[in-house]
Amino acid sequence: MILHKGETLFRQGESGPLYHLKSGLLKIVRVHQDGSQILVNVIVPGETIPHHSLISPNPYYGTAVSLTTCEVELLSPEAWYGELERNPEQYRDIALQLQDKLRMMQRRIDQLTEVAPSEKLRKLEAWFHAYFPSVRLNELLTQDEIGQFIGLRRETVNRLLRQQAGANKQS
Repeated sequence: MILHKGETLFRQGESGPLYHLKSGLLKIVRVHQDGSQILVNVIVPGETIPHHSLISPNPYYGTAVSLTTCEVELLSPEAWYGELERNPEQYRDIALQLQDKLRMMQRRIDQLTEVAPSEKLRKLEAWFHAYFPSVRLNELLTQDEIGQFIGLRRETVNRLLRQQAGANKQS
């Protein structure tokens, strides 16, 4: 299935199938009771989501929204969990997927634990560039979302991005 930028794949609290992201980028946002949203994850090509349902089903933790045009493969729960029952070796593949995600999250923690706001942003941009070298981070995420992702206020992100633009003009 193809999702276009801004389309929703699934909503927080619903139950349903798993998905394999073949191409594109998805964001996972958590919606609070007051309607406010916070960016909690970015899904990159090759990931199967939701991660917390790879071994047993559970309602969706957040809402998945496409940041770019995405190619997504729907994985039937009956087929997925049935294959796990018939082929326990698949658990190793799941463990490797989760290991990769944990390593990605460790890099995110590195971004969050930087003291200098500019370093937090630089590390996030480097991570993002590894997956999408031709797209700028702020073309896909709002300043609020960038700030949520690295623990900065929107105003700080705005200032840093303006500084970068000024530095790029001078080069």
